[in-house]
Amino acid sequence: MGSALTTIGLPVALGIIMLGLGLSLTLADFARVLKQPKAVIIALLCQLILLPAICFGLVLAFQLPPVLAVGMMMLAASPGGTTANLYSHLFRGDIALNISLTAVNSVIAVITLPLITNFAIAYFQPFDDRLGLQWSKTLEVFAIVLLPVALGMLIRRFRPGFADGMDKPVRIASVIILIVVIAGAVASNWSLLVSNVAQLALITVIFCLISLAIGFLVPRALRVGRRQAIATSFEIGIHNATLAIVIAQSVLGSTELSLPAAVYGVLMFFIAFGFGFLIRDRSAAATLPAKDDVDA
Repeated sequence: MGSALTTIGLPVALGIIMLGLGLSLTLADFARVLKQPKAVIIALLCQLILLPAICFGLVLAFQLPPVLAVGMMMLAASPGGTTANLYSHLFRGDIALNISLTAVNSVIAVITLPLITNFAIAYFQPFDDRLGLQWSKTLEVFAIVLLPVALGMLIRRFRPGFADGMDKPVRIASVIILIVVIAGAVASNWSLLVSNVAQLALITVIFCLISLAIGFLVPRALRVGRRQAIATSFEIGIHNATLAIVIAQSVLGSTELSLPAAVYGVLMFFIAFGFGFLIRDRSAAATLPAKDDVDA
């Protein structure tokens, strides 16, 4: 199902991109997030409570077979993927908030992902296995996200001129890498998409759109800044499908269980990219924090 591009190339590419993102960050960015925790709390509540509840309703409405139903719930319980940082970077979201959310959510998901998945297994009863805690995957996410960012921030600290000059090249490289990843994901999962598109495409598309919309509209309704809302939209809408696939196949030993995450993992690239154009800041000051970002 996977390929070297998605299982090895994607984490490596994202690590390189995260290094570039670190070049634009300082400790003051994270201090601001800690001083204004509203966006973090709202995003985590949406991610950990609201989305699993919505996904459960969708699964019941679509009457999915038990194994696929559990697979959808596992996907809903997965933390935001590191690709969310890339999309936030492309569409001028609050990258520091994305990184903080990815880190915090990855730790919390070590507990919540098995709990939600085990609830789904008990409810739908596809088999008797229970899901164990996945500390190794949490450490993997930390390595992909935090270590390259820390290196980039160190470069910015000691070579600020170089860091400023790399902003445009990094954005161009990000677009190129994103296109390569999308093409590779489609190619490596083509037979999977064809054989399961009728049963899984609609529910995964709806769930992705709902996730992105909730991630943007709920924070905005609660007076969170636009750049922060863009960040939370991608953090909530771009689930770590790779993590769900690995757990389904390696921990629970079920390829069928991983199908919803596999289909979602391909389609979300296109959906999130299109959604980004709807929510991006179109003002001339898009590169600067908006006033409501400071007031949030």
